[in-house]
Amino acid sequence: MSTVTLPVINPAFMQRYNFYEHLERHQLQLHPASIETLQVNITKMCNQACRHCHVDASPKRTEAMDKPTIERCLEILSAHEMIKTLDITGGAPELNPHFEFFVTETATLKKKIMVRHNLTITIDGHPVTKDSKNHLPEFFARNRVEVVSSLPYYEEYFTDKQRGRGVFEKSIEALRRLNALGYGADDSGLVLNLVYNPVGTYLPASQAGLEADYKKHLKEKFGIVFNHLFTITNMPIHRFKDDLERNGKYDEYMTRLINAFNPVAAQGVMCRSLLSVGYDGKIYDCDFNQMLDLQVENHQPLTVWNFNMDFLMKRNIIFGAHCFGCTAGGGSSCGGATA
Repeated sequence: MSTVTLPVINPAFMQRYNFYEHLERHQLQLHPASIETLQVNITKMCNQACRHCHVDASPKRTEAMDKPTIERCLEILSAHEMIKTLDITGGAPELNPHFEFFVTETATLKKKIMVRHNLTITIDGHPVTKDSKNHLPEFFARNRVEVVSSLPYYEEYFTDKQRGRGVFEKSIEALRRLNALGYGADDSGLVLNLVYNPVGTYLPASQAGLEADYKKHLKEKFGIVFNHLFTITNMPIHRFKDDLERNGKYDEYMTRLINAFNPVAAQGVMCRSLLSVGYDGKIYDCDFNQMLDLQVENHQPLTVWNFNMDFLMKRNIIFGAHCFGCTAGGGSSCGGATA
């Protein structure tokens, strides 16, 4: 089998933990399989500043996608039947002033719409303007949005430890509002998925086992129902990486990820079927590459304005040390485990 073609990227990024060597050792060539999902990060503003956040989102961030760029994303969605899903993320994407326009216009295209919804935004409102976001559950239901929301654990202590005091209580209240509209019920067609990130330097446990635990505990104690749980490994970049290095645990965590490398999980990495778009319209292989500024290039940096589907299907995906986070154990993607 031929060797993997190595794109030219920052040598310092590859210096210590070489992901390409693992691909060659396992005779893996991870090329694009499709582009089923366009994941668009429309703002880095958030009402929280979580310790594990790879986006470094917070109430102080001001970056947001403008309306012309959103309209260009809509043109791409309309022009390419292969793209079945729009995955809107942030920060808290609801804080972009054009968020609702983006959702309603995409709904007319008959595409699946996923929103990485920060549950507490419904309760807290806009962190700067204080505008209410109480209408969001009804807005999501009206547009048949699939809601994906982080709940680090089904107990208050661990959730608040990762995301801040009071987050668990507010999240439960927001989940109840979604449930009241039918979200999470098997026969409603309104999908509510939760996301689990480990608190600390651990890999997620079995997704199926954790999902069962979450469903049992949340139903019995709070009357909450949901459809699926996605387990996502904390990526060793930005805020989480800084925390690891401050505590002298970066090498330990990277070693844990590398030792758990799973070739089956590697074949299901999300960059093989997804494209990531930054708030400024730049195109990346995934959300993590976006945060590391590893932009896709075709003689020049690729954006939504020079979008080229033929090239994108033939491109070499850029991998780096952080990719061990997506290939450890059961694997990790924006849709949870991959193996």
